[in-house]
Amino acid sequence: MKRFLFLAVITSAFVVGHTASAADRPNILWLTSEDHGPHMGCYGDSYATTPNVDALAARGMLFKHCWSNAPVCAAARTTIIAGMYSPSTGGEHMRSMVAMPKGAKMYPQFLREAGWYCTNCSKEDYNLKKPEGVWDDSSGKAHWKNRAGGQPFFAIFNETCSHESQIRKRPHTWVHDPAKARVPAYHPDTPEVRQDWAQYYDQVTLADESAGHRLKELSDAGLADDTIVFYYADHGSGMPRNKRWPCNSGLQVPMVVYFPPKWAHLAPKEYAPGVKSERLVSFVDLAPTLLSIIGVQPPEWMQGHAFAGKFQSEPQAFIYGFRGRMDERYDCVRSVTDGRFVYLRNYMPHLSQGQHVSYQFETPTTAAWRKLFNEGKLTPGQSIFWKEPKDAEELYDLQGDPDEVQNLAASPAHAATLAKMRKAQEDLALRIRDAGMIPEGEMHHRSEGTSPYDMAHDDRLYPLPRILKAAGDASSMKADAFGNLKAGFADADNAIRYWSAMGMLMRGSAGVAAAHDELMKATKDSSTYVQVAAAWALAKHGDDADRGIALPLLVGLANWSQHDVFTSISALNAIGDLGDKAKPIAAQLKTLPPKGESPDGRFSGYVSRLLADLNGTKTVFEDAPGVSPPEPRAKKGKNKARKN
Repeated sequence: MKRFLFLAVITSAFVVGHTASAADRPNILWLTSEDHGPHMGCYGDSYATTPNVDALAARGMLFKHCWSNAPVCAAARTTIIAGMYSPSTGGEHMRSMVAMPKGAKMYPQFLREAGWYCTNCSKEDYNLKKPEGVWDDSSGKAHWKNRAGGQPFFAIFNETCSHESQIRKRPHTWVHDPAKARVPAYHPDTPEVRQDWAQYYDQVTLADESAGHRLKELSDAGLADDTIVFYYADHGSGMPRNKRWPCNSGLQVPMVVYFPPKWAHLAPKEYAPGVKSERLVSFVDLAPTLLSIIGVQPPEWMQGHAFAGKFQSEPQAFIYGFRGRMDERYDCVRSVTDGRFVYLRNYMPHLSQGQHVSYQFETPTTAAWRKLFNEGKLTPGQSIFWKEPKDAEELYDLQGDPDEVQNLAASPAHAATLAKMRKAQEDLALRIRDAGMIPEGEMHHRSEGTSPYDMAHDDRLYPLPRILKAAGDASSMKADAFGNLKAGFADADNAIRYWSAMGMLMRGSAGVAAAHDELMKATKDSSTYVQVAAAWALAKHGDDADRGIALPLLVGLANWSQHDVFTSISALNAIGDLGDKAKPIAAQLKTLPPKGESPDGRFSGYVSRLLADLNGTKTVFEDAPGVSPPEPRAKKGKNKARKN
């Protein structure tokens, strides 16, 4: 850690010293938009209407393979602002809040120290606590025009018109003909689906118009020849099975860059007008790329690779994705691509892709799609989203299957590719010290007084190789893992005990029968998360006597007035998965408090959403595009602690 701090100090000094004498420095403009994939003319989409970004790509260059790392805004933006993978910092969960790693900075701090005027118009929505002095101005009025005379600028303008909420807003007059929309293989061909896709394209057109306005503004000010321009979206489209899911459709985004002739020497090595680069890039690369452009070597703790500027690196072999909690629903998925194949590792395969995230079900496509699944009217490819359990591993060949509906993980012909991709995923987890391999609340507990990043780099607090192996054994669904899982119930570390209980849950009635005594003992574990996992397994796959013990325990764990918010969310997720088996506790669920104390107000709306879903009441959404949710109740004191 001393080395981390030393590097930060040296880098800061280098920035100031290196750039202070520069008489001519590039401006940098980022035009970003929300919730849209590479559905643009420059990416070969003939249905799209995007003349402004298309023209920018013709003058500049686009990246064919750019991933947002996360398939949802807050986690993706958290990766950008830190130059670190969100599972490494603990910021992978949607609208969470964790401490910054000790000694680290958010990238605008480096630019400001070097003399750049840094503005953000206007969304932040980071899952990391923002230090002082990140932006000169971050607001709806932030603009490069407000800089001092002669000062170079870095400016972001974020367009929200393409946000998920806007593709389902009615009434709407469609510009793109729904009859001509391409319906991907994972969606059923229904009027609702076609209308949503067409409306999505309408909104992407508006985002393109916004980009055109900003580019004209730059040109009218006589700054086009002095300004490097990036255009990108924050993750895949807002349609279900795009947003929130870390496959290619959820992670691939447009990334168009333009370097004026004056600054062509800072461009990617393959840069030329109209080039479509094969280089694999992702959001974790953006911060180091910015530093490289202004002539500063990125600090070692940044986990991305600069793809432009003085310190640009060679192309990488893989780019990576992840999913943690999406609003009120937990999952744990890691993904990787080499540009052709996409690999997903599902650490919670007992949960479907289509868990009931209330906000997602506001989209007409989601409800219509689910109805057809319930009626048994979907094709196998259309049913994958709702499949329960999902496969522990998924492998897709984008060359012949761009919609990712033909899982090749069990194909002998692709065994070598599967092994290569699996190794890449596990290697990254170990290299970045993935902090997301334990329950969210346990991560906060273990990192109390420090940050999840720093906690995860301490083997005493976080023995990652052992935890990663336990998670792998649990989610492998292989019979030969039973021995390790049963032994794990006696481990001193509650993360190992947690994955043992989860492994038995994932194996259904066979798992409960094989470890019944261990699961019963685990209902009294010192960790509430082990208790939740054990009670979940017994309630779902045990007998009436087991449910008689497990159901009251889950109700108690779900009570926010008795436990921390993370235990409550975990228990309510478990109860929601039980279906009719939870009927004996239906009346008790109606008495549970929807509000309570929380370490940060961003967590506070999820318990009420889960209770509304369980109790059949309407959820009131307070989220709006471009706006972080309100913070109803911050904690007054410490949450009840869990012991290791």
